[in-house]
Amino acid sequence: MSRFTGSDWKVSRRLGYSVSETGKELNKRPYAPGQHGQKRSKQSEYGVQLQEKQRVRYTYGVNEKQFRKTFNEAKKMEGKQGANFLFLLESRIDNLVYRSGFAKTRQQARQLVNHGHILLDGRKASIPSMRVKPGQVISIKETSKDLVVIKAALEGVISRLEFISFDDNTNSSTYLRLPERSEILPEIKENLIVELYNK
Repeated sequence: MSRFTGSDWKVSRRLGYSVSETGKELNKRPYAPGQHGQKRSKQSEYGVQLQEKQRVRYTYGVNEKQFRKTFNEAKKMEGKQGANFLFLLESRIDNLVYRSGFAKTRQQARQLVNHGHILLDGRKASIPSMRVKPGQVISIKETSKDLVVIKAALEGVISRLEFISFDDNTNSSTYLRLPERSEILPEIKENLIVELYNK
């Protein structure tokens, strides 16, 4: 199944939400792209739910099939389905490479994983959707540590979320625990996604 390769900035403007979580896309033009972008009509209930789903889908860069599969997995877990769904998406190795600071964007993190630059507990991890368990260690392959993109990303890190522990000596990160709901995507209303899929 093909992956979206268009402009993330246009997507962010259309959805009214920064899919890169930086807010840069909406600073200059906080309205939808196109001739009628500033004349948006009122959305239906379904439209609001669909938009919320698309916000999460484009943020994590997953296709519809992966998105639905992860949602169904969250349904089998204890606790709130919407929050569990976000926790599973956060546990993907491409997302944790991004959260660790090895890449500036999730797209870049996915490429690093695809090209075999990332190790999980010392073994090559080349599947971006691979699920990382709490306690596992993510690191860079020895021959890839001098890559310009990785060095630039690490130098640009200001802070990391508390569910990730980073070791500056070994340039590796440990996934300590599942995140708390308050730590990720505060603007997302995951209950709308649950309502959409449970109709």
